[in-house]
Amino acid sequence: MRSNCVAILDIRSAEMTAVVGERSVNGTFIIKSKYTCAYDGFAEGELLDVENFISSVCDVVKSTLSGGSGVKSFYVGVPGEFLKLINVDKVLSFQSAKKINASDCRTLVELSTPTNSEQWKTIRHSCLYYVLSDKRKVIDPIGMVSDSLQGKCCFYQCNTSFMGCLMTAFKRFKEITAVNFIPINCAEAMYLVEPELRDECAVLFDFGYISSTYSVICGNGLLYSESFSVGIGHIAFYLMTELDIPFEVASTFLSTVNLNAKEKLTGTEECIYEGKTYKFSTAQLRDIIREGLDGICETVEECRQSFSGRNIDGKPLLVTGEGIKVVRGTAEHLAGRLVKNVDVISPKVPYYDKPHFSSTLSLLNMALDDAN
Repeated sequence: MRSNCVAILDIRSAEMTAVVGERSVNGTFIIKSKYTCAYDGFAEGELLDVENFISSVCDVVKSTLSGGSGVKSFYVGVPGEFLKLINVDKVLSFQSAKKINASDCRTLVELSTPTNSEQWKTIRHSCLYYVLSDKRKVIDPIGMVSDSLQGKCCFYQCNTSFMGCLMTAFKRFKEITAVNFIPINCAEAMYLVEPELRDECAVLFDFGYISSTYSVICGNGLLYSESFSVGIGHIAFYLMTELDIPFEVASTFLSTVNLNAKEKLTGTEECIYEGKTYKFSTAQLRDIIREGLDGICETVEECRQSFSGRNIDGKPLLVTGEGIKVVRGTAEHLAGRLVKNVDVISPKVPYYDKPHFSSTLSLLNMALDDAN
């Protein structure tokens, strides 16, 4: 593989995507290859079918290798349900005022690093911010003079069982000599949210298919992150059970309903599936979908209340992920239900400027940074 290319594996809750890409001009990317495979997914921190997961990983990796790109290593995105976030405050004191150097920052991290356990292993760390002896809060303290260095360090630990399943798949390919793990919530926060917003704290909600993640971002890391097994797929399931229709029909109705459209008492939505016609009142479909979204809003609100680190009540909810654009009017419904501004964000890259590409390009961006 060319030295300026990387291979990433983006694992979402219903499909996974392998991409080989490199950085282009103006913050864009050159995608050399892209393979996507649906699989059974995960919920409640568990893979729904381990063998299906391993087989699906093998399928996308095999397709990537067959492309002739010379891939020898992979960067794998770890979903929030298989991550544990640990924040540590630490102070390093010096005998007298001195210029802070990179070694001091490394020492601070080493003193803060949590111990790995049988179930959890640290895969990445960052320092959200540093505080100097004059109480100045900075992102990069190197070269500044202080007689102490305080840092709030963020450590991302991955579930070892999840890592083991991935390594079982990758070990089948002798060409792969290295597998690196990247927390998806961290990658999205650093890529999608502008630094000036992160410095003042930002709230990011990744609205997925089976699983979604709520994160509070600060500086170069996360203060809080919580994943829960609810997504747009559950609303389709809710439609299916309420109307006694096939799941495929329910999924189709999600994309035809507009929550912002004016109510029409006589309006209907129609879907033909396997030769059978399904027809329902538009108002009835909207009511069921809204009820499903309300359940997600309740969980988001529970996450907000669980976070006590800072006052984030006035912060807009930044939303991304494959679930936000399926039903037209979802963002507006979330804003009304949560009583806050909701901004849909996505990569600022031509063709890939859609929320369902957010995790893939965020991983690609972080992998390229790491490789360089």
